[in-house]
Amino acid sequence: MTAAAPASDGAPPRRRRRLPMFSEVLIALVAVALVQAFLVKPFGVPSQSMENTLHIGDRILVNRLDDDVARGDVVVFGHGETWQATELPPADNVVVRVLRGFGDLTGIGPSSTAYTVKRVVGLPGHRVACCSADGAVTVDGEPLDEPYVFEDLPFTPGVLDCTTTPRSSRCFPEITVPSENLLVLGDHRSQSADSVIGCRGATEGPECVRLVPGERVIGPVVLRFWPLGDVGPLPG
Repeated sequence: MTAAAPASDGAPPRRRRRLPMFSEVLIALVAVALVQAFLVKPFGVPSQSMENTLHIGDRILVNRLDDDVARGDVVVFGHGETWQATELPPADNVVVRVLRGFGDLTGIGPSSTAYTVKRVVGLPGHRVACCSADGAVTVDGEPLDEPYVFEDLPFTPGVLDCTTTPRSSRCFPEITVPSENLLVLGDHRSQSADSVIGCRGATEGPECVRLVPGERVIGPVVLRFWPLGDVGPLPG
């Protein structure tokens, strides 16, 4: 004998109430903004200065929780028209100003800050110079092994080096990195406007160098997520 089905009062089933579409969009934007502000933030690679580690158009993720930057890390840092400036100059175009404001608030689209990706070569207190007898960058007198360097500037021992005239443009004088700053270089050395772009070929420094204030570093790059064929951590 089967139990009788419960009586129905004839009322239609209750539907779960949904938030207005505007509220759902707002919640989604707030969630995205919080993730990008405190966890991870995506960036696009705008130039060839990090080839062949990163290419123009690659999309990368930066870990905002990791503030322990090590030598050799690929990092993204924010700046204005110069690396010392905090923001870009105000835009004349109203639409651009609105888009930048939206980007500053949500982390989506353009913002009032420019971003650059480079590799950390010198930490505070490090003495960075170029070159060793065979053309390597040195840190505290020790030559670096940099298998990621692509299309370096010309250097031929005894023919075009740091002792010849003319001097190799790969060479730059010893620079002691001050506290709370980083010295960064691009992997595509001959096409990188990096910390020593104004020092190459010079014999004296360090006034030629431009450094990255540590507070401007967003974080290290932890993952490339586009193009799909290259998804994964960056090569060492």
